[in-house]
Amino acid sequence: MECAYWQAGVCRSCTWIETHYADQVAAKQARAHDLLVDALGSHATADLVWEAPLTSPTRGFRTKAKMVVGGTPTHPTLGILGPDRRGVDLRNCPITDPHIRAALPALADFVVEERLAPYDVPARRGELKYVLVTSSVTGELMVRFVLRSRRHVDQLRRALPRLRELVPTARVVTANIHPTHEALVEGPDEVILTREATLPMPVGDVTLNLGPRSFSQTNTTVAAGLYRQVARWAVGGPDTDEGVRADRVAHTPHSPGFVPRDEAPTSLWDLYCGIGGFALHAAAAGIGAVTGVEVSDAAVDAATRSAREAGLDPSRARFVAADATAWALAQPEDTRPDVVVVNPPRRGIGGDLARWLDASGVPRVVYSSCHPESLATDLALMPRLRPVRARLFDMFPHTGHAEVAVLLERAG
Repeated sequence: MECAYWQAGVCRSCTWIETHYADQVAAKQARAHDLLVDALGSHATADLVWEAPLTSPTRGFRTKAKMVVGGTPTHPTLGILGPDRRGVDLRNCPITDPHIRAALPALADFVVEERLAPYDVPARRGELKYVLVTSSVTGELMVRFVLRSRRHVDQLRRALPRLRELVPTARVVTANIHPTHEALVEGPDEVILTREATLPMPVGDVTLNLGPRSFSQTNTTVAAGLYRQVARWAVGGPDTDEGVRADRVAHTPHSPGFVPRDEAPTSLWDLYCGIGGFALHAAAAGIGAVTGVEVSDAAVDAATRSAREAGLDPSRARFVAADATAWALAQPEDTRPDVVVVNPPRRGIGGDLARWLDASGVPRVVYSSCHPESLATDLALMPRLRPVRARLFDMFPHTGHAEVAVLLERAG
């Protein structure tokens, strides 16, 4: 893929951009394969089937833009910080979703009109640190202004009509307050300026509701495939990238992951559930009772809303605000589900949860990981769960980052 910013040497974020895309994908899968073999041994991975990687568009795939605001109040930049810690404008970045790219010039105009002083990192002065923009496939946007203080909150609220003139697709607008001088993108306080507090996100077979501080995948196209794949594995369903429904639960009897129809799972836990993508896809696939666990109250509220809007009875789909490990370890043995899905942050699930899963008796676990190294470390702590299927999901083209999902089944 050609990129003017790369060719000019002003942005080096896409470190693999000069590598042919097919070679990028092959290298990521080979690395994930080797990490699992090294961690688990060739015997434990001998029967592991790697399904064909799910690839991404190479342009316009990134549906979340974290734009550092630099420059001056009259000439702001939206992009990254350069080596001198000054702003580099990347508003025409080719990997950014077209809906976001179309809005960025208007957002820059809004910054100028409202005289929002960009935060000067070396001088530690100024107010506006980031503009964070998330897009839905519908074209609607969530726009978040990350501010050093609350000084401009009322001003932004008054200016909402003008913002919506400039960016008619802005459904949710917030001010995030980030007073400290540190590398974190956002602060702990969020002020919602619009009546709408969540962005509807059609992904795969469900519509999710994304709140301002909730996690969502950066690549909606690939995320849809990931959610559908995990739902198929959870129910023992068909090997196809189409949607999954309960009346299509069928593998060939000799394929890894096959579940006879009369033994199909009826319950699932989605640990680190975020806004409910895996749990809601599993419910759509026919699993009768799903429970999602996420530490964020806001994410749980959003997942609960999505379940309600999908017409799911609360007895079929419930979401709990809690630490995933502490919650799982506290549940009575007779409430353990047929399937557990885990989708942790880069650090992985850690030893306590890995050892609990290994000893739990849960017959089927699906582990979705954005960091193959921690995935391999965690799987090594679960020898009674054997990996039977794996797949690479290329959420992050032109970089070495990889999302890998693995289906585990209890040995013996």
